[in-house]
Amino acid sequence: MTRFSFSIAATDGKARTGTLSMQRGDIATPAFMPVGTAATVKAMKPEAVRATGADIILGNTYHLMLRPTAERVAKLGGLHTFMNWERPILTDSGGYQVMSLSDLSKVTDDGVTFKSHLDGSKHHLTPERSIEVQRLLDSDIIMQFDELVRPDVSPEKQREAMDRSIAWAKRSRDEFDRGGDHAERAAIFGIQQGVLDEGLRRESADALIDIGFDGYAVGGLAVGEGHDAMLACLDFAPDQLPADKPRYLMGVGKPDDLVEAVARGIDMFDCVLPTRSGRTGQAFTRSGPINIRNARFAEDQTPLDPDCACPTCGTYTRAYVHHLVRSGEILGAMLMTEHNLSFYQALMADMRSAIADGRFAAFRKDFLAKYRAG
Repeated sequence: MTRFSFSIAATDGKARTGTLSMQRGDIATPAFMPVGTAATVKAMKPEAVRATGADIILGNTYHLMLRPTAERVAKLGGLHTFMNWERPILTDSGGYQVMSLSDLSKVTDDGVTFKSHLDGSKHHLTPERSIEVQRLLDSDIIMQFDELVRPDVSPEKQREAMDRSIAWAKRSRDEFDRGGDHAERAAIFGIQQGVLDEGLRRESADALIDIGFDGYAVGGLAVGEGHDAMLACLDFAPDQLPADKPRYLMGVGKPDDLVEAVARGIDMFDCVLPTRSGRTGQAFTRSGPINIRNARFAEDQTPLDPDCACPTCGTYTRAYVHHLVRSGEILGAMLMTEHNLSFYQALMADMRSAIADGRFAAFRKDFLAKYRAG
């Protein structure tokens, strides 16, 4: 099998459906990647994650390099063996954690010096080290190291971060290419930055295209800019990236965000929302999200989502899940997470079918109307 290829089977407007092929398996797009931050999708066994329909999951460079360390994971056979996940894994570069833990970090052109949130130990993360960590994990899709900033920083800071991300993209690419056997079977994605500025986004995209990557991510969104501003950015940002390469929107998002982003040409997503929401009592349904902790569900004998075919909805009532979540039982988090991940994968499958059949516009309209009305 080829190291990495991306084929588009059908388009409907800007929406696309296709297949991303790698040595560890094919990924149907549009694809949603459950987040397995610390070598686990929380509250789920790997085989249960696969059963929801997930073709690929995401691991986190920052967290895994701190615990149990990338070197230990490599010694134990790589991340796939370590966590018993045989299919592709994408690892993020650590850039988001650098921003979200900025009170513990210092950024220079060389890289980022930060204190561990676990024990206060000091670490220095550079583009080269980020790629090395991802290589030690034996990641299938590696992300370049980048710097993202929130939309409320000054225009000068926005440009500085974008320019630095471009420089780090070249260093990331060079380090990836030095990876020998790993580089021959893995792929590397560049990350477009530029906050909400169309001109900066264009500069970033052009520079990344000149360097050359297997795929391209739209980074720096879902960090406080708001839904409307994010969609306004997505009206132009994906179009600035190559049409024949996969486009990955990082860290997004809510079900309606996914539908709107696919309508704008995005192929891949990740987000902690379905798992984190499941653990805190929010279930996603085709009629909108519900808070299962609410008293009105205490004697509700219907499934979480009557239109859902997941094992949770096929077996358990809202009343039972309500009891588990209110009681703080571990099974409550497990059932809610299984349902939410199944809901997200079913949504992706529905979008793939709608695009293939040339009815995506109608699907989008109907889904958003029902979801938002709920």
